[in-house]
Amino acid sequence: MTIKEYSRDQLAAQPIGYWTREAANLAIGGIRAALAEENLTQPHWWTLNHVAAAPAHWKRAGLTEKLTPFDDQDTDFEALYDDLAARGWLTETDGTLALTEAGEAGRLRAHERNAKVHERMRVGIGEAEYAATIDVLRRLVANLGGSGDLP
Repeated sequence: MTIKEYSRDQLAAQPIGYWTREAANLAIGGIRAALAEENLTQPHWWTLNHVAAAPAHWKRAGLTEKLTPFDDQDTDFEALYDDLAARGWLTETDGTLALTEAGEAGRLRAHERNAKVHERMRVGIGEAEYAATIDVLRRLVANLGGSGDLP
């Protein structure tokens, strides 16, 4: 891939809204396409990761409350949990959610697909550059009244 080089002044004059929206649309689109190969949505992915990261912790209501602020798809989380259970990926014992072996295997397959998207996004971008970019965006968000905390 060849990318044209620009001067610092040219870059500093660029509209941040255009570039952040374009980057977000392409990144989210790539991730959603990768997840769709596994018949998953982003909210499915978030659910699988949260349940895997905190076994015996999440109940439906608490997880829905945690994930809803990130959802731009008007997800019916109850239907999503039911879908994962019907696939045999999610179980519920005394109201607590847990992944099955099949659910963990699906989560790992989806992780591999997502990793390829992230790898493609970061071609030619070092870890320090990437971290600096995230920090700048985090500060822009905070400066505009949003939360600069990591999700």
